[in-house]
Amino acid sequence: MKETSLVIMAAGIGSRFGGGIKQLEPVGPSGEIIMDYSIHDALEAGFNKIVFIIRKDLEEDFKEIIGKRIEKIAPVAYAYQELDDLPDGFCKPEGRTKPWGTGQAILCARDVIGEPFVVINADDYYGKEGFVKIHEYLVHEMDGAAKPYDICMGGFILGNTLSENGGVTRGVCQVDENGILKEVTETYEIKRHAGEAEGRNEAGEPVTVPLAQNVSMNMWGLSPEFLMELEKGFPEFLKTLKPGDMKSEYLLPKIIDRLVQSGQARVRVLETKDKWFGVTYKEDKPAVAAAIQKLISEGVYKTPLFDGDH
Repeated sequence: MKETSLVIMAAGIGSRFGGGIKQLEPVGPSGEIIMDYSIHDALEAGFNKIVFIIRKDLEEDFKEIIGKRIEKIAPVAYAYQELDDLPDGFCKPEGRTKPWGTGQAILCARDVIGEPFVVINADDYYGKEGFVKIHEYLVHEMDGAAKPYDICMGGFILGNTLSENGGVTRGVCQVDENGILKEVTETYEIKRHAGEAEGRNEAGEPVTVPLAQNVSMNMWGLSPEFLMELEKGFPEFLKTLKPGDMKSEYLLPKIIDRLVQSGQARVRVLETKDKWFGVTYKEDKPAVAAAIQKLISEGVYKTPLFDGDH
């Protein structure tokens, strides 16, 4: 059996969520959190190791609420995303509090990932189909040693990923007729409007996006070899920062898009029709709990989710 890992980026405390640790809010009837459902679906799809990327100051709460339970059903490893985990010759800018982004998060886990892996956000529900398709790709199709890098991603339908309670950020994808990613553009404050979606591009200009467009939800299938690319690119990113820049992040979609544009990566988009949901805003939580309850009543999940849970 080929080893494959589920890597969960859980180092962020959601500022928009209003102060609580949104990743650890219960949404299931037996106290399950969104991560429980992702872990359940990933293990069911064949992934056999869980890597949590957290912050050191969250460690105690995190292990208490989820880590210790998951350790009973699967091998677990931890990695710590810290602001001062920087390459030689760089130091944390005075006053910087914002994490360095998803690219650095994965880089922080380089010592505990030695197998093909899928990476996801902690506070997103992805559905089962994406995990199944990515696992199949990692096990049967991916060539880790290939150049350009062999990557896959879960391609969600934009209309299935919007919040009723505010704008969301999505990587809007242009995909060719063979299912290969041509471009991914970070698009901000996307909301449903008059039968399509409206958002803003990096320059803050308004853009319209069709509801049927594929978007990235940070669900990427990557090889351990890709970690070397992240390691190489991080100091290059840091060198581009201007004095006083406290916000710029080393983001996985941007890194992958740059590699695609330069011919250094080839990304297969594995479309999933599953409906995403997540707790971006505090007001999202009741809708997420209702969506989980609906899936339980349809027989998709049992409650409690894992045997032995109470």
